[in-house]
Amino acid sequence: MAAPNELRLLPWAGPGGKPCYLSTDDRGGYLSRLADNIEVAQLGFAAELLEQVPDALDDSDAELDEIHSLARELTGALSDVLRVAISRGFLLAESEPLGF
Repeated sequence: MAAPNELRLLPWAGPGGKPCYLSTDDRGGYLSRLADNIEVAQLGFAAELLEQVPDALDDSDAELDEIHSLARELTGALSDVLRVAISRGFLLAESEPLGF
């Protein structure tokens, strides 16, 4: 569990693309669960997009617009995955000592 004074980076951006944070030590609260569910959806979407890449790159008849569209979607998904990784990294650092 995060310390009460720690902020959780949420998996969505605020106005102007600024990061959103949640201040809570209750990982079971409504907003924490909502953020967890959105993170799962974002990671799943990124995995689905990644599965499309080999076919798109191997398709010699693929339209340039299709490749650009996939690249834009992958860029957005990568941004979401990075935000999730940063958020979860902070959560792990606060809650689970590594114990080497």
